[in-house]
Amino acid sequence: MAIQRRRLRDEVARLLEQFRGVLLIGPRQVGKTTLARTFLSASAPTYFDLEDPAVAAQFSAPKDLLESLRGLIVIDEVQLAPQLFPLLRVLMDRETRPAKFLLLGSASMPLLRQGAESLLGRLAVVEVNGFALDEIGANRVRTLWRRGGYPLSFLAADESQSVQWCHRFIEVFLQRDLPQLGINVAVPAMRRFWMMLTHYHGQIWNAADPARSMGVNESTVRRYLDWLTQTFMVRQLQPWHENLGKRQVKSPKIYFRDTGLLHALMGVRTEADLMRNPRSGPSWEGFALEQVLRLTQPDDAYFWATHTGAELDLLMFKYGKRIGVEFKRVDAPRLTPSMRIALSDLQLDALYVVYPGSRRYALASRIEAVPLSTFVPT
Repeated sequence: MAIQRRRLRDEVARLLEQFRGVLLIGPRQVGKTTLARTFLSASAPTYFDLEDPAVAAQFSAPKDLLESLRGLIVIDEVQLAPQLFPLLRVLMDRETRPAKFLLLGSASMPLLRQGAESLLGRLAVVEVNGFALDEIGANRVRTLWRRGGYPLSFLAADESQSVQWCHRFIEVFLQRDLPQLGINVAVPAMRRFWMMLTHYHGQIWNAADPARSMGVNESTVRRYLDWLTQTFMVRQLQPWHENLGKRQVKSPKIYFRDTGLLHALMGVRTEADLMRNPRSGPSWEGFALEQVLRLTQPDDAYFWATHTGAELDLLMFKYGKRIGVEFKRVDAPRLTPSMRIALSDLQLDALYVVYPGSRRYALASRIEAVPLSTFVPT
């Protein structure tokens, strides 16, 4: 079954009209290559996969290879050849501009920064992740939560194959992908740390406990966390601070970017396993948070919490507005004192309580309960 990713494709098409190059960044196996190939001419495809040894050998003299090409040029796994970026700047700046470039990378900007900085103003960046709600349809939301959004996991023939794919992905990521990015860490140590993070999903990060459990210092586990963040496995949602005269939390919250991988590391194999698991609530919260961020694409996003117990799961800034979001895995969310405090203290324009139900209704002035499957802020 093919999933049409029209919103994403339209965004890339628009940016290719405006810029000399577009960089698609995101984890492996989310469909970047499939998306890129839809822009190639069937009669004259110009596609280079730098993981192919034969192609990598061609790039021993990249200037001779690339400067005569015309049209759209796709270069996959560009993080394997960061030395290309200065040359790409020269090629993009040619007066005749005979070519445009669609670059694909499996690392975030901090890992690509040394080369990508030379392309500032010439290159648009698009983050590509697994399937989102608007791509798969509201009737499959539980499957998306359970299996995650990686296409080969979501579209697997059954639950067993989906879980097996997730475990294979994790092993390949640890044994091959991290070393390719220059991240040298013992596989057992990173696997153990990654499994420990399942207990922090949806929680405020504290480096002391995992460092103590692993017998390393706190700077080591922070480095592990940053590596998983930069490779799109984990999200560190930063806290928002305002001068409110209240003690506010200053450490990030940790979320797995894909709940299929989270559930595989938790040992969840079926929907019944997930429903019985004590971490199913935080799992759904993280899933819903990722979907809301994908659908709204805010300018900035944070969480907010005080040491007296007031909190807000998500604070988004969009078009000059402050939008608050709470996630509740209940049948009928109710207004809480914490919601009123967040609405007042943060001067929110609106607060949405996202839940897995089917009915949209008001809880108070500027506070509304909204089903995740139909979430659209107004």
